[in-house]
Amino acid sequence: MKFKNEFKKQMVPEWADAYLDYNGLKRLLLEISCEKQIQKSRASSGYSKKKPAVDRKCSEFISQPRKSHVGKDIENQNEDQYDFRKSQEISEIEVKFFKKLDEELNKVNSFYKESVEAVTNEASVLKKQMETLIALRRKIQKESISRPQLEQLHKEASSSEHLEEITKENSQNSQEILKHVKVLDDLVTDDDDRSKIEAQLKKAYAEFYQKLYSLKQFSFMNLSAFARILRKYEKISSRAAGRSYMEIVDNSYLGTSDEVADLMKMVEITFIKNFSNSNYKEGMKLLKPKTKREKHRVSFSSGFLSGCTVALLAASVLKILSQRLLEREDGTHYMENIFPLYSLFGFIVLHVLMYAADLHFWRCCGVNYPFIFGSKRGTKLGCQQVFLLGVGLAVFASASFLASLYLDRDPSTRKYRTEAEKVPLGTAAVVLLIAFCPFNILYKSVRFSFIRSFLRCISAPLCKVKFPDYFLADQLTSQVQASRCIVLYICYYGLGEHSRKQSKCHTHGVYNTLSFVIAVIPFWLRFLQCVRRLLEEKEAMHGYNALKYLSTIVAVLIRTACELRKGVSWMVLALISSAVSMLINTYWDNVVDWGLLRKHSKNKYLRDRLLVSNKRVYFAAMIVNVVLRVAWIQLVLAFNLRSFQKLAAVTSISCLEIVRRGLWNFFSLENEHLNNVNKYRSFKSVPLPFSYSDDDDDGKDD
Repeated sequence: MKFKNEFKKQMVPEWADAYLDYNGLKRLLLEISCEKQIQKSRASSGYSKKKPAVDRKCSEFISQPRKSHVGKDIENQNEDQYDFRKSQEISEIEVKFFKKLDEELNKVNSFYKESVEAVTNEASVLKKQMETLIALRRKIQKESISRPQLEQLHKEASSSEHLEEITKENSQNSQEILKHVKVLDDLVTDDDDRSKIEAQLKKAYAEFYQKLYSLKQFSFMNLSAFARILRKYEKISSRAAGRSYMEIVDNSYLGTSDEVADLMKMVEITFIKNFSNSNYKEGMKLLKPKTKREKHRVSFSSGFLSGCTVALLAASVLKILSQRLLEREDGTHYMENIFPLYSLFGFIVLHVLMYAADLHFWRCCGVNYPFIFGSKRGTKLGCQQVFLLGVGLAVFASASFLASLYLDRDPSTRKYRTEAEKVPLGTAAVVLLIAFCPFNILYKSVRFSFIRSFLRCISAPLCKVKFPDYFLADQLTSQVQASRCIVLYICYYGLGEHSRKQSKCHTHGVYNTLSFVIAVIPFWLRFLQCVRRLLEEKEAMHGYNALKYLSTIVAVLIRTACELRKGVSWMVLALISSAVSMLINTYWDNVVDWGLLRKHSKNKYLRDRLLVSNKRVYFAAMIVNVVLRVAWIQLVLAFNLRSFQKLAAVTSISCLEIVRRGLWNFFSLENEHLNNVNKYRSFKSVPLPFSYSDDDDDGKDD
């Protein structure tokens, strides 16, 4: 692997601006190389007016418009850095190159020094927390020892004066530390609280160690990049100046600081001693879990199941065509009953596949999605694993549909028609059993994390809103039709419609009421989440976001009423409310969620920072987003179609909405990632268990 690719791969995405500008320096080296070639060519041709002979790279480079690579001179630069150049005659481009090096060295040094100071302060806070935990353990241990055992310990301790002094000193230190801890009595008596404290502090140490490791890698990769770029300079210029400059780099704070290595050693010793019973191997496994390699069987299984899905769908289509189901009244009636039940699985599969595509492009563009979603280390799913889940569900649902089709419509299996009606219900039951399966199979940690996030969504605004919660709630707003399919299951099987082989759910008042409610619930949940964030964070933007979802709720209610009650007046109201909601949502997508349409940005009508190099992608995404939003309005106009045609139109438009959501996901998370980059925010802040009374006193003094 080329160094520039390895350099990019090892970067902490949110710190990208703080790393050495390796590509910018390589471009300057290309300028120097081209200048040397031109000078050599002119010297050999006797300075004739002929075009100098240069290689293809230089020809392409010369034809491009040149840009300045050097900004303003950095203040308070070390003048000694230029001493080794004053004795040699170097070109103007080489001077630019070394000025750029100075800028980059100062930038990298400044960031590294600030980061080391921050982690040093954090280490002292963690040390105080650990001392408190150790003191608490001693207090609990002392109170749990019976009186005869205590007397025996005193007799043993009295035989050694040194041991007695240590024991007294430890007791005094523990008492002094615990004096300043708030709510100590509850911590001593409650076993659950104590276990939570230990787990919390363990997590804080593990997260802190990961931060230290990233800083160590930051130092190593930047030193390697400086060495590489200077070796390339020596090779091109045939000067030894690169070695002299490398000495400056090695003697800088970046090259001489040992604080990070010392802190890492301190964390390892403390963690292994207190959280893994002095077992080094076990402790390091917790501190630095190995990254899971993508297994070949995942790729093979994904490809195999994809082929199976295509084959099963093709078999289903051929079966429908061979029996001319859509040309006969009983066949059309059967499809009207069975199609909505299986479209639920189709909506879920499409959404999962779109999410897998998002994961792939996030990874390609360097979006730190595990940090944004708050995934635990070693538990995140890659695009291949998510794709595998999607095609796995697709195979299961397709096989179920084909089986139901054969059992119900094939002449040789007419005696199984009653059982055929229960196949969709059985399929849904198996999917739910797998989702809630307590055994450690099929990515249990991810399944249960999803369920917890879903429970927090439906309990809004009672729970604090985190990014995964409102991200999931946004996904649910694109699955309104899937939600209605769930209501259809309740009606079809709960009210006995499947046994009569009729679809009269629309005549049931319960079904119609649930259709109203279920269509609004996802938007209502997002509305409540926005209200909760408005009350907590006091930001007006969350209030405006709540109003946006309120406008969508009104549009969905009027559209559902139009579908059920018919009439021109209802259709006009549905069109107006849907159009207003569409305009508000489109503006919010582009300007707020995606951060685009900035008039004064470096990239006109986009934003200053872009992860996709081709700007046309962003303009195309905005246009596609508008088109797919408009398609949503077409649901209002689809009500005059015949029953099965209307069903197909609604399903198609619902699929387009899921595709639009997948598009929204990519650019929304890209914008969130860039907001983190601007603040160099790349690690989770873990809340610490202990609070101290002297902290309050310090705050009052300030």
